[in-house]
Amino acid sequence: MRWNAPETTNAYEAFIAGRFEALDQTLLPTRVEWRQWRTIESVWEGIKALRVRGAPAIGISASYGVCVGLQTLFEEGAHPSAESFYARLEECAQYLATSRPTAVNLFWALDRMTAKGRELRANGASVEDAAGALLTEARAIHDEDVALCRRMGRYGAQFVKDGGGYLTHCNAGGLATGEYGTALAVFYWAHEEEGKKFRVFADETRPLLQGARLTAWELLQNGVPTTLACDSVAATLMRQGKIDAVFVGADRIAANGDVANKIGTYSVALAARANGVPFYVVAPRSTFDLALDSGDQIPIEERAPEEVTSPYGRVVAPDGVDVYNPAFDVTPAELVSGIVTENGVVSPVTRETIARIVGENQMAE
Repeated sequence: MRWNAPETTNAYEAFIAGRFEALDQTLLPTRVEWRQWRTIESVWEGIKALRVRGAPAIGISASYGVCVGLQTLFEEGAHPSAESFYARLEECAQYLATSRPTAVNLFWALDRMTAKGRELRANGASVEDAAGALLTEARAIHDEDVALCRRMGRYGAQFVKDGGGYLTHCNAGGLATGEYGTALAVFYWAHEEEGKKFRVFADETRPLLQGARLTAWELLQNGVPTTLACDSVAATLMRQGKIDAVFVGADRIAANGDVANKIGTYSVALAARANGVPFYVVAPRSTFDLALDSGDQIPIEERAPEEVTSPYGRVVAPDGVDVYNPAFDVTPAELVSGIVTENGVVSPVTRETIARIVGENQMAE
């Protein structure tokens, strides 16, 4: 994703002339198409419809979406009042927060944008300066994510060995973040920076096949040897000794280390424990929700039944059948070998370790 604007040193000009663009992930792998979202409603739909997906990418998109929503105040050379500008900022953030309930990065990014706006208002910034500063903040959120993903990749690569086999579920690569990825960043760092040779097994990830459509495509694009497997093959691969470790991303992590991620992650973690395979989660500090005591409090999005009964327009189930289609599940902390963050590895996964590596620094900010 990107804020596409003419080259300028003036942040307000970049705000006015720029457009939010992102790769439409619903079209991959058969079509690679960048879409341009010119209204806040289209950004909301893009997040809800999974055109943009992955917890960090959702947060970045929402921060740019706030800028898109504010642009309407300046149409045809209009000069909005400070009151209308800051009211619109709060309105945009509240609206985008309704797009998806589980990924905490969404709310973290929107809170950061509104906090910046309140700071600007308190300091008496002009509306034009405030608009430029908010775009600068959104770009900072994006740039920081790129940098921290590379740090997570470096920390996680220690668990990748030459000749190994590794399983991942859903998509936690550059498509799901600002650029480098979370779980896939581990493979990219080990492959590009350390020259290790290994194979990644990608679960297809039903019902929307993010592993097949996105992860397999992305890994191949980056020259990482990849094998696609049905979700139901994961335990068999482990039993056959083909998997040395599992790496997944996360959409929200509670204070006790319980992890919400794409549906099917919990099953993979159970299979890993049964077969003595390490199970690692790779996620930035912004994915931790320290206000939640455990995973029982994480809201789980339930999506449309048609995603199961008629995937990609093809009917595969009888009319009238009841469908249960949660988008995420929660993996208990005791099944997680370690959580790789930009500050280091949380291991063992306990409240105390999280507080030391994640919580204290996060709260200090």
